[in-house]
Amino acid sequence: MSVVVIAEAGVNHDGSLDKALALVRAARAAGADVVKFQHFRTDDIVARTAGTAAYQATNTGQTKQHDLLRALELDLDAFGRIAAACREEGIDFLCTAFDVESAGDLVTLGMPAMKIPSGELTNLPMLRRYAGFGLPIWLSTGMGEEAEIAEALATLEAANAREVTILHCTSLYPAPPETLNLAAIATLRARFARPVGYSDHSLDDHASIAAVALGATLIEKHFTLDATAPG
Repeated sequence: MSVVVIAEAGVNHDGSLDKALALVRAARAAGADVVKFQHFRTDDIVARTAGTAAYQATNTGQTKQHDLLRALELDLDAFGRIAAACREEGIDFLCTAFDVESAGDLVTLGMPAMKIPSGELTNLPMLRRYAGFGLPIWLSTGMGEEAEIAEALATLEAANAREVTILHCTSLYPAPPETLNLAAIATLRARFARPVGYSDHSLDDHASIAAVALGATLIEKHFTLDATAPG
């Protein structure tokens, strides 16, 4: 069985293009197939009054979500350079968009699939837009109930989505071992008759290895250049 490994850089570049390029090189050196980032425009997605999550406040000292995300933004020109670096390094570029307008711009940079984060599972207009690009869909399901996952899949199917892979996910950062519920991989595969992967938020590699043993075809794992850095 072939397993695709996504090295999830997320926003661990801290708003620095140089650090983002270093993350690309680190992902390639580690043997990952894909390195993934996140693109957002803070003013479009976050109210200035929104607070941070408890883990964010603890790790960064920031209490306002808007201030936290603003410092982590990279523009599309920066992602163009990151995508070019991925081509040079021989690793696939992937970036999650948090608004439908940006998704199209990112597709033009050359991505192997569209990754839909857990927070957009119930955003049906975005699911339709993602399906319309004609790329395989990798759908995270953290915090999703079975009915919500079913509706998301029905929406994607109606929009002629290709090759949808469901990712089991526990939306905790980090996720303690007792919360991982890896048996859900088999449950999702049986219920929806689709390939199932695993978005791993635990601290070591044990859960990812177990997920592959349970039949996961795709593994997403967060990584950073410095585990002691703020954030």
